[in-house]
Amino acid sequence: MKKVFVKDIQERDRVAAPFLIREKILGMAKNGRPYMTLKLMDCTGEVEGRIWERVDELSARFSKDDFVQVSGKASVYMGKMQLVIHELDRLEESAIDLPDFLPVSGRPVAEMVIELTSVVEGLTDPALRSLMQAFMADENFMSGFTRAPAAKSMHHVYLGGLLEHSLAVAALAHDICQRYADINHDLLVVGALLHDVGKVAELRYQRSFEYTDVGKLLGHIMIGVELVEDKLRSLQDFPRELAMHLKHLLLSHHGQYEYGSPKRPKTMEAVILNFIDDLDSKINGVRTHIEREPESESSWTRYHRLYDRYFFKGSVTKQMSEPEVQTVSKEAPKRVESVKKRHTGKFSNTLGEKLAQGEKLALAEQLKDSIKGQENNDE
Repeated sequence: MKKVFVKDIQERDRVAAPFLIREKILGMAKNGRPYMTLKLMDCTGEVEGRIWERVDELSARFSKDDFVQVSGKASVYMGKMQLVIHELDRLEESAIDLPDFLPVSGRPVAEMVIELTSVVEGLTDPALRSLMQAFMADENFMSGFTRAPAAKSMHHVYLGGLLEHSLAVAALAHDICQRYADINHDLLVVGALLHDVGKVAELRYQRSFEYTDVGKLLGHIMIGVELVEDKLRSLQDFPRELAMHLKHLLLSHHGQYEYGSPKRPKTMEAVILNFIDDLDSKINGVRTHIEREPESESSWTRYHRLYDRYFFKGSVTKQMSEPEVQTVSKEAPKRVESVKKRHTGKFSNTLGEKLAQGEKLALAEQLKDSIKGQENNDE
């Protein structure tokens, strides 16, 4: 059992523990001497390792994705924890406990499979239910679907993350259908379950999480459509129009071309899937960012480069008295409008923002025409 984890390392600690090598980079210092930078990983996170002495000797002992026993001293450099490594030896996989090194979903896989089975059994469309049953009967597919992360770095970055994310989006789809009429419930739920299905082949997750060759060349959207098409061929009399709409959900779920979506959402189910997929992804991403600093006394997280902001870690409602809550409620419309005016971050790409941009462009054109008209009058 691993005794020292990344999350427990403090400045000036002398660390002697096993880690998984996620990255191995050789470099040259300004004085001409070689050095090595490593990404050391376990199930609680990553820490950078540096080797300054005996670089060639130690480098020959291991490769990327190996397990190694590391001895070194922890220090903080430019605000980040770092291990200066003095000794390092490769370990056989038989000597380690894999769950200590790869992050795992907080939900047991068996529990999630039961939920998936229940969702599929609850489908009323026989064609869509048969399609999902065909996927679940495929042992090779299910082995990957229950183990794969949902992403390499963005969200649900842990074993079982893909299944957890897919079930969460399917649950959101079900909830949406209870509120809005004329939505094809089964199509939306199956689209939610299968929207990221191509990630079983896009990502490599036996050791560290990386993209496969097919993942880099095709991407999970194309792979997912191919997987669905393969299963559709094994089914008799699957409605062609239904198959077209299902594949459109997969092709458009990223929403915009610049986000890697081959098509933009053009059906109500596709629009909904795009937003609920984005919603669950961002909730998990922010939560994970907050949970990385359990020992920090600050009420704010470290800066999140992707979302371009810091996040408040406390609970707003717990820190406010009842009268204050009521006051906020009365002022909510004004604050919402204020936030809309101030929002310039990279957190989302909503329909409202697109419309706001259109309004600004229209106003600019009107102002230009007004100035031009005034100049003509002056002449």
